[in-house]
Amino acid sequence: MAAGTYDVVVIGAGPVGENVADRVVQGGLSVAVVERELVGGECSYWACMPTKALLRSAAALRAAQRVPGAREAVTGELDVAAVLARRDAFASNWNDDGQVAWLEQAGIPLHRGHGRITSDRVVEVTGDDGTTTTLTARHAVVVATGSGALVPDIDGLRAAAPWTSRETVAAKEVPGRLAIIGGGVVASEMATAFASLGASVEMLARDGVLHLQEPFAGELVTEALRAAGVSVRVGAEAASVRRDDDGTVRITLTSGERIEADELLVAIGRTPNTEDIGLDAVGLKPGAWLAVDDTLRVVGEDGTPVADGRLYAVGDVNRRVLLTHQGKYQARAVGDVIVARARGEQVDDARWGRHVATADERAVPQVVFTEPEIASVGLTAAAAETAGLRVRVVDHDLAATAGSALHAEGYRGHARMVVDEDRRVVVGFTLVGPDVAELLHAATIAIAGEVPIERLWHAVPAFPTVSEVWLRLLEAYGR
Repeated sequence: MAAGTYDVVVIGAGPVGENVADRVVQGGLSVAVVERELVGGECSYWACMPTKALLRSAAALRAAQRVPGAREAVTGELDVAAVLARRDAFASNWNDDGQVAWLEQAGIPLHRGHGRITSDRVVEVTGDDGTTTTLTARHAVVVATGSGALVPDIDGLRAAAPWTSRETVAAKEVPGRLAIIGGGVVASEMATAFASLGASVEMLARDGVLHLQEPFAGELVTEALRAAGVSVRVGAEAASVRRDDDGTVRITLTSGERIEADELLVAIGRTPNTEDIGLDAVGLKPGAWLAVDDTLRVVGEDGTPVADGRLYAVGDVNRRVLLTHQGKYQARAVGDVIVARARGEQVDDARWGRHVATADERAVPQVVFTEPEIASVGLTAAAAETAGLRVRVVDHDLAATAGSALHAEGYRGHARMVVDEDRRVVVGFTLVGPDVAELLHAATIAIAGEVPIERLWHAVPAFPTVSEVWLRLLEAYGR
């Protein structure tokens, strides 16, 4: 049995774990990372990068078709093989040599295998060949193991070998018929992607499409999906699933109706990858989401840090925000606070301080790469009211700007600004329309910076751009 001692041990070498390790090394501490799959994690191989590669080609084609002059130059259809090949390239063909090389260049040792916590600050790594290595951390262990797809207890579902997001994103061929259980981000993006690639898509969206977004966002995406040929069944729920010997998937709905498909994607949520990482060794329940304090230390049911305050959880496993960019933001805070505590320095844990992840609650940006795109940050109007804020909601037709008309013929979209009336600052912002993703960061800065409405009047949007929507929203709000 081999052994090693480091200042910090990180379990999980996805983008979040990598960023923790990088911050720790930059702070002058030693660190080792443990990974049982591919270095680079879900985002690199089965989520952010390959999914957007699947979606981008069709989006570019639609953009050209919306502009006279360019439209006439586009005479062909999507080359599906080329789209899949581009997807493969962005997933590095599911090879992590490049990511491993980065770790080596950064001076971060990689221990391949399954990591389990055996006691405070001790992690045992079991390799594929059965050999074990015991890693001891002087200052902290960080859990960054992410999440996996949740497969519900629907009769016959598991035996039918459904696709999760992983199998869907890595598919080598486009199925003729794809059924999807779910109406969230993964379900909506994959319905958009596979419909554009030629599949006949059927969505069973029990709770509606993107129901956690502003209502108009889900409505516009639902309309666009149906226009693209997707059958969106709002309120539909699967009661049982069977796969025949010929591969056909048969889904029986609670209504008694039956649906047939060649493949079935289950996209109803995520579950933490904490079932077998040794949580019981520190008094926690295996398989649970990990609760954390303001500096992302793992806490027990009473809110007290466990493992002498030396165990941290970042990214999906703490369930604060299941987004890669937000996990990397947490990683920065965790890496820095571990270094500060190791050196005996003061911890900056005040609101918006260096060692906390305040934006997780107040300024989370997200883009849903459907057609149309949804770009949102902060609170929805409903969430702001639930939080007890006295808000004013300002809406604007995104098509009613000169920039939108120039951007695309027949541009359709909508914008909403949610203002905290007591502080007169923006607390929520949502854009729906073609290519709105790149407009989002301005709203993120306004919310994170708590920029007063009075000052926003001095942030003049360039003309003629779609960003002119800021001026229109402020005009509607009034001085």
